Amino acid sequence: MSTHALHPPSHRPLHHRHQVSICDGIALDYGRTHEVCGPARRSFALWLAAATAGPVLWISPAWEVDQLNPDGMMNFACPSRFLFLHTARQDDLLWATEEALRAGQVPLVVTDLRAPPALKPVRRLHLAAQSGGRHGPQPLGLLLTPGTGGAAGIESRWHLAPDHRDQQRRWLLQRLRARTLPPRSWQLHHPAPRAGLEVIHRPTAVRS
Repeated sequence: MSTHALHPPSHRPLHHRHQVSICDGIALDYGRTHEVCGPARRSFALWLAAATAGPVLWISPAWEVDQLNPDGMMNFACPSRFLFLHTARQDDLLWATEEALRAGQVPLVVTDLRAPPALKPVRRLHLAAQSGGRHGPQPLGLLLTPGTGGAAGIESRWHLAPDHRDQQRRWLLQRLRARTLPPRSWQLHHPAPRAGLEVIHRPTAVRS
């Protein structure tokens, strides 16, 4: 019998996924798919892009009027790092996301959706992100959804809304759901273009 089977569970090494951090205490796991909702969800995606290295694939419907403007992206991340894919059909959004994650050629895949997806496609995205690390680091999938989101089976769900004061660019970020962490909220400040985010107030619990 292998001696590994005799060790109590507490003695077994824990598996830790690689993470990308956008600010102290705010991190997302690679190899999984996450969701961000709210009126400033695209700003969250740009913060996340700024915290990663390498190209970013941004998938959105071709019929969407509100597309990213490179001039507006400059305060967050360099637009030259982004590859834009516009799909002609709604069904192609998640298909393209799954294929991009499985290929593992870009560390971050962002998909702009009109509604939260169901459980089955989200599971497929998790599996694709995991298999995308066969020959290198696992990628991370980020789904942008309107309102308060609601994608089933997501690794974590975040909500971002502007909370600007005078000339200060401030946001209220809420972690609505995470598999291993409780809900929390942060007030964040972006002091200057391309500067790191600053936490204004310590995180507080989100009331259910």
